[in-house]
Amino acid sequence: MKTTRLSLLLILAVAMVRSAGAEGPDAELVAKITGLKPDVKNDIAKVSVPRGDLGAVIDGAKMQPFQGLTSWAAFQAAGDKTIVMGDMTLTEPQVNPTMSAALDNGLQVTALHNHFFFDRPHVFFMHIGGEGTTEQLATGVRKALDAANATQRGVGFGGVSIPAKSTIDPKPLEAILGASAQAKDGIAKFSFGRKTSMHGTEVGEAMGVNTWAAFAGSQRAAVVDGDFAMLEDELQDVLKALRHANINIVAIHNHMTHEQPRIMFLHFWAKGSAEELARGVKSALDTQKK
Repeated sequence: MKTTRLSLLLILAVAMVRSAGAEGPDAELVAKITGLKPDVKNDIAKVSVPRGDLGAVIDGAKMQPFQGLTSWAAFQAAGDKTIVMGDMTLTEPQVNPTMSAALDNGLQVTALHNHFFFDRPHVFFMHIGGEGTTEQLATGVRKALDAANATQRGVGFGGVSIPAKSTIDPKPLEAILGASAQAKDGIAKFSFGRKTSMHGTEVGEAMGVNTWAAFAGSQRAAVVDGDFAMLEDELQDVLKALRHANINIVAIHNHMTHEQPRIMFLHFWAKGSAEELARGVKSALDTQKK
């Protein structure tokens, strides 16, 4: 009898928790903070910003926001917290300011990629997520949207002009990065291997599981491009370090499937003095030592 009563009490407790957890986030608070009226369905509050201002033409076809050109964020209760998932529809100049605003205001950035080919203007999609209070997450979404709105269209990142002939001296960069460079045609390239397992076999740097950075131009007017290989738990800290160093993120995605542990990749680009750029890359590498 006691066992039966205990079982019934446990079932009732689970049901009560589920019922409490099913209540949606405060839609009025989401509306107040974001300035957008949420669409509430199944206890999920979703705000949307159609990007009709883009005037997007894809493969010669004029596109409407309903065809997948809308920024959105959906809020859902998760126990005593709220979670958010969303997708920011952005032009190239809007991506990095919006990313910085999201990261600096408690959101996670989980992917950055294109959805189309032959699009004018080029449109990118930045996926966001997060866990916290409804107020915190809604504020993060509002800050990200504000950053996108404040960014003017442009044709490049700006910064120093890069000389046609590269003359990078790798020695100062080696001292900063703590690694030896591969040098070719005045370009210095660094590689840092990671390890994972695929099909029951360990794979590493030689198979493409690596972070790399290539420096070209001159010591004072350099460009760096490269790729970071990260565990999922490392992604947010690497992103923050690179953005705080004014290094632009141009893609976040996977290169493999079914690897263990899972490895995420991001691609980056920046211009400035070679040593300043190297210090920015080093700051991101250092976050992975945790």
